[in-house]
Amino acid sequence: MKTIGLIGGMSWESTITYYQLLNEKVKDRLGGLHSAKVLLYSVDFFEIEALMSVGKWDEAADLLGGVAARLEQAGADMILICTNTLHKVAPEVQNRISVPLVHIVEAAADALNERGITRVGLLGTRYTMTQEFYRDKLTAQGIEVLIPEGVDIDLVNRVIFEELCLGVVEPASKAEYLRVIDDLKNRGAQGILLGCTELGLIVSQGDVSLPLFDTTVIHAEKAAKIALAD
Repeated sequence: MKTIGLIGGMSWESTITYYQLLNEKVKDRLGGLHSAKVLLYSVDFFEIEALMSVGKWDEAADLLGGVAARLEQAGADMILICTNTLHKVAPEVQNRISVPLVHIVEAAADALNERGITRVGLLGTRYTMTQEFYRDKLTAQGIEVLIPEGVDIDLVNRVIFEELCLGVVEPASKAEYLRVIDDLKNRGAQGILLGCTELGLIVSQGDVSLPLFDTTVIHAEKAAKIALAD
């Protein structure tokens, strides 16, 4: 079994889900008392968000690249950045290590293609929804990306940072998210991509009629598959 290196803490609520899913997948595959081999470096999200908010992506890349290198030195056979938004600096992080970086958007694109989704509604942080680093990975795989319109971009972003990253799930915010999802459906979305690792805390498949793709689950499942490959 290969060792999975996690760069977590962004936020720690979703990092818990990664750890749980990885161990569940390994147990399902191998049975008995088996569990995943995981190295976790949990960063202080306050420091990371402070860099993001003022556009200091080079400094964020340097910080995460250093963490990735330390995980590789500790024995990680692959690296996962346990957040969607910080994949903006994924190329820089990959350049700091010799082991593979398991890219969350590439994993998501594979999952969407497997289900025949060619037009997806994307929810995530403002960075993820509006910047090219994320959407281009999907469009390169033939997937058209729809995002919320107008003030709904701010709504989705605010709930992530002011509520979900703090472990808070407000019923009123969930209702607003479901309204946004319904709007994306009416605009032609064939599925909804939860492009933020916290969004599984507020929306689940039972809440919506469209297929829901949780990037946290997709990312963890791909890592477990690689770790258990012969």
